[in-house]
Amino acid sequence: MIESLKHLPPAADSHDALASQFTDLAPPLSARQAAVEAARCLYCYDAPCMRACPTGIDVASFIRNIHDQNINGAAYNILKQNIFGGSCARVCPTEILCESACVRNHDAEREPVKIGLLQRHALDNAHFAGHPFERAPATGKTIAVVGAGPAALSCAHRLAMLGNDVVVYEAREKAGGLNEYGIAKYKLPGDFAQAEVEFLLSIGGIEIRYGHELGKNLLLQDLHTQYDAVFLGLGLSTSRQLGLTGEDAPGLMAAIDYIAALRQASDLSALPVPRRAVVIGAGNTAIDMAVQIKRLGAEEVTLVYRRGFDSMSATDHEIEIAKRNFVRIRTWAAPLEVLLDADGSVRGMRFEQTRMNEGRLERTGGIIEIAADAVFKAIGQSMAPDALSEPLGHEFSREGGKIWVDANFRTAVPGVYAGGDCVAPGQDLTVQAVQHGKLAAIAIHNDIQSKTEAAWPT
Repeated sequence: MIESLKHLPPAADSHDALASQFTDLAPPLSARQAAVEAARCLYCYDAPCMRACPTGIDVASFIRNIHDQNINGAAYNILKQNIFGGSCARVCPTEILCESACVRNHDAEREPVKIGLLQRHALDNAHFAGHPFERAPATGKTIAVVGAGPAALSCAHRLAMLGNDVVVYEAREKAGGLNEYGIAKYKLPGDFAQAEVEFLLSIGGIEIRYGHELGKNLLLQDLHTQYDAVFLGLGLSTSRQLGLTGEDAPGLMAAIDYIAALRQASDLSALPVPRRAVVIGAGNTAIDMAVQIKRLGAEEVTLVYRRGFDSMSATDHEIEIAKRNFVRIRTWAAPLEVLLDADGSVRGMRFEQTRMNEGRLERTGGIIEIAADAVFKAIGQSMAPDALSEPLGHEFSREGGKIWVDANFRTAVPGVYAGGDCVAPGQDLTVQAVQHGKLAAIAIHNDIQSKTEAAWPT
């Protein structure tokens, strides 16, 4: 996965020194801090923070539980709406969701209630004797779930809660999807992602089969025939191309591939680290890549985007993280050419200056060259090209390169549902993927039960 950078030297520091750069981005609240923060909440009726939460967590209720020192009650209230509440407390952009909607979010109060940190406090300190939810009586139905990311596992968990059996097919050797392979290591450090998966699976009724990839050694037609329903949580695993000559040269690779290698590395000091790096993109993945390569020891890291700051999809919070880590951000520059050295390896990038003209982005002819030993592209992802290549896959409706679904996450193929990043609606957020999976599971269960009841004579 990191073959493209094998000509570069390894990180200069030891594993332990580098690991210290990838501890929690924000330290947890102490019990006293949590109590003080919980007391700031007004426990609003029809709380706007709850309406702003994609998974519908009753924020005021769980914060009141914390205030009343009922940590298990707070955790239960979170998990019944969002089984990935622990990771979402760490990676969710609360600054543009629940905390943005907080009624204390005005100049006189200085800042909103720290909802994300309170959610983390509840889940980190809860102690359940077993899994907090019991399974409903067995329905006798089995559903196939393709993928083991947040949307897929959220769907699997809710289906299991409702009494169904679930078989999850995952291409990689670990479950967790984006949480395991694609999130910055300082956001979900250590084995947190795997611990959360193990907790989720402890409800029972969920089997994961690894090494099965749709379109390669797994056929949708077979799943459609063998199971009562199918849920697709395919994610977006393929990095988009720049479309430039030299894109396959040593030193140029997809940011998501490096991030995955970093998250799985047992020895951070063995990772290849460029002295100078360029990251192309404007989203949270671009920020994650730029900050992490800087923390690994790169001397100069430049993030380049073809539009202005106002158009960046990364949140202001993420941009501030980049600035605090001394990442240079260059806007109004579009990739023009990959610059290669005598050995055919990347030595930099040539960009053309851009501007907006009557609402349209145009190139100006001005040239910018940035020296770099490695270039990481973070310009968006798409579904794996083989995922829906079989005949049944051609029956799906598409919208913007993603799978079209209705309000209940049904695809155009009867009996097949989809959610998460691979479907058309949404903001590509973990918390939204979790909600997709939960709602799809409820729809699958209800649809199957309706068919079962209709089959019985009246």
